[in-house]
Amino acid sequence: MVKNVAIVSLSSGIMGESFVEFEKNIGIKRLEDFGLNVRFMPHALLGLEYIKDHPEKRALDLLDALRDPDIDMILCAIGGDDTYRLLPYLFENDELKEAATDKIFLGFSDTTINHFMLHKVGMTTFYGQAFLPDVCELATDMLPYTKNYFQELIATGTIHEITPSDVWYEERTEFSPEKVGTSTPSHPNKGFELLQGPATFSGKILGGCIDSMYDFFDGERYEDMPVLCRKYHLFPDTKDWEGRIILLETSEEKPSPEKFKKALEYLKSTGVFEAVSGVLVGKPQNEIYADEYKKLLVEVISNPKLPIIFNVNIGHATPRCIIPFGVEAVVDANNQIIRFK
Repeated sequence: MVKNVAIVSLSSGIMGESFVEFEKNIGIKRLEDFGLNVRFMPHALLGLEYIKDHPEKRALDLLDALRDPDIDMILCAIGGDDTYRLLPYLFENDELKEAATDKIFLGFSDTTINHFMLHKVGMTTFYGQAFLPDVCELATDMLPYTKNYFQELIATGTIHEITPSDVWYEERTEFSPEKVGTSTPSHPNKGFELLQGPATFSGKILGGCIDSMYDFFDGERYEDMPVLCRKYHLFPDTKDWEGRIILLETSEEKPSPEKFKKALEYLKSTGVFEAVSGVLVGKPQNEIYADEYKKLLVEVISNPKLPIIFNVNIGHATPRCIIPFGVEAVVDANNQIIRFK
């Protein structure tokens, strides 16, 4: 059972800004109501500019949280866009390898890059939720589907199975104290959609936000990101992908079909789709480009025998489940369930 939670800002430092303090306080109370002791790592609340300018301090917070025997769980504040800049401070002298542990690490979005870092040193991690977007939800409570998985993780230290949410919610467009206690419209959810291939398959899951994975290979956002990712061999080689399931989900930027296609083509060029046992794809935010994405997945992957499941409630569309990385999973589209061993 989780007792002590450390919150880190590994990408954006927005959690330290005064205009989100009311959200932070909502989240702290909810975590304390779960019986958790909450600790913010030393640099996590120093704001946007400081966090942007000091990737070495972000890395230090992660390393210190991993090393601290009193911390049971590391919870990311939110995503962002430049956590790749931690790479030299975590890998140049094997700092992350020496700090690696079996404690829980939870985050999504740009945190995809951190998941790949931790995978590189042999850690199992958990993808799908974060402090500000989920625990600090402005409704009267965390969204029920989201809350159920978060409670399971802190109570048991793992996730045993996931099923689709009955509904999905439109994303908030305004975050202010006046919106506290309000809900966004919800719509019926379709469940897991099998686009092609066998309905049942298995393997350990790895992946995350496809926008972040695009940046592994393309310097459009940051010119030095592909350079650093290659230097530290962050993207696993084809052999490491063999028998795994790759998870892909799209960000709040709602990548155009053209960009989504290019990202898939980058991934295909690595041989990943020839190595994995299946593909899980998250529901796009507000279902934007859902039909276009489904068509492109089948066309670009161009391997009819490879199972592709679309519309998993993970990542940037709410509500969100939590998916363990590095744990054997059995996906059963017919029975609408993914079980973890």
